[in-house]
Amino acid sequence: MITRSLRRTLLLLALAALTGFPAPLRAQAPGQPIPPAPAPTFTPQEVGIDEKLGATIPLDLELKDEDGKPVTLRQLIDKPTILTLNYFRCAGICTPQLSGVAEVLNRTEAIPGRDFQVLTVSFDERDDPEVAAQKRTNYLGEITRPFPPAAWRFLTGPGATTRALADAVGFKFKRVDEDFVHAAAIIFISPKGQVTRYMYGTSYLPADLQLAAQEAARGEAQPTIKKFLKFCFSYDPVGRKYVLSTTTIGATFTILAAVVFLIVLVRRGRKSRIKAEEGE
Repeated sequence: MITRSLRRTLLLLALAALTGFPAPLRAQAPGQPIPPAPAPTFTPQEVGIDEKLGATIPLDLELKDEDGKPVTLRQLIDKPTILTLNYFRCAGICTPQLSGVAEVLNRTEAIPGRDFQVLTVSFDERDDPEVAAQKRTNYLGEITRPFPPAAWRFLTGPGATTRALADAVGFKFKRVDEDFVHAAAIIFISPKGQVTRYMYGTSYLPADLQLAAQEAARGEAQPTIKKFLKFCFSYDPVGRKYVLSTTTIGATFTILAAVVFLIVLVRRGRKSRIKAEEGE
């Protein structure tokens, strides 16, 4: 039988789980090494993606192609375009993301250069056309199907220019020392420069890409359905990679368990009062 004091204690513990009270910190034992400082955290206002479906990107922005020649987005975007924003020295998420793009390009039935094209733009002004050309060679080398090189361009430019493009599509990144914290997504742009769809993560389904390219061709902006990555995964700024956010998942289950526990306590309390009243 649950006594009143025990019930009160359990209720307080459940409320603590619901309100997110932190666990008490243990004192540092003498002689033990000081643990490393926690990785910096960032708010959604600083890092992430704020979808701009239907917005038109600034097509007159001037960037540099792989040969160092100036080129505007208006000159390049004449068909459904997959835009990726990366930086070419990234040792973390950029590499698996661009490899994921190459993989889906191998598998899609859409015809590159006709049904779609890819633009990869570096938001790091330290990247230059020489590095862009090397990256282009590397990733085109991962494609095993017939693929015209002009269907995947790697562009660089001044920080203010690439920042303007990132802002136009809602791509928010933050510099930390010599690197950047940023999300991973591909963004579909219509031939008229309108944002039509976002796909998150580092791997993509061929059917999804083909459908999104068709929607972009028609200028149809479609809402994002799969946003699981934003909830269960977070960016590790130290390892520069996505890691499973066990804290978020654990907190969710803790809250659910606390809610269930509270419901059970309330029902038992009601039954006890009813029995007591009937006994009287």
